[in-house]
Amino acid sequence: MDISDGPHAQFLATEHWSLLATRSMTWNEIFSRTGTYLTVLSATVVALSLVANATGFGRDFRTFALLVLPLVLLVGIGTYFRLVEADIEDAWLVIGMNRLRHAYVELAPEIEPYLVASHHDDEPGLLQTYSFRGRVGVTHWLSGSPVIVGIIDVAVVGVLTGLICRSAGADTVVQNVVSGMMAVLTLALLGAVAYRRVRRASQDYWARFPSASN
Repeated sequence: MDISDGPHAQFLATEHWSLLATRSMTWNEIFSRTGTYLTVLSATVVALSLVANATGFGRDFRTFALLVLPLVLLVGIGTYFRLVEADIEDAWLVIGMNRLRHAYVELAPEIEPYLVASHHDDEPGLLQTYSFRGRVGVTHWLSGSPVIVGIIDVAVVGVLTGLICRSAGADTVVQNVVSGMMAVLTLALLGAVAYRRVRRASQDYWARFPSASN
């Protein structure tokens, strides 16, 4: 396609701004959903502390906790799944903007040294635009919103399982063992779901402008 004329450049710029606006809305949703979940969790903790002060961690406290913690967990699981989807959508938006930058470089090759973000749509180009590096470390991934929300969900599952075991009359050792097992299982399930979603989204993808092309 010949993109050397003015109208093509205007079309590309319009598309770029559209993707940028969509990415901004995606990030706003990520922050909003994460903040909403943390607010619900904080309110629940405050409510549990007030009930505990009034009932002395007795049967009424366990009943109340068994009513509200599943609701918190439901909100947390839903938030986690949506954050995973939002991260995938954000990756596609970055790929789209990288392709548009590639078109800009075709229009004006002399601008390439001034670009900080990548103009390639393969994995190295995606990482370059995300973090301005060719690779990111474990700390970068661990600080992501889905991971933080997922870890909180795992903790809620552990606490909820402990309360269920306590209400069933299990001793402390059984409570700790079952709670730990359920937390590990939840962590594995959440990680597996996220991995499958990312893999499914990327398995049919092929880069049009890979870094090796230059």
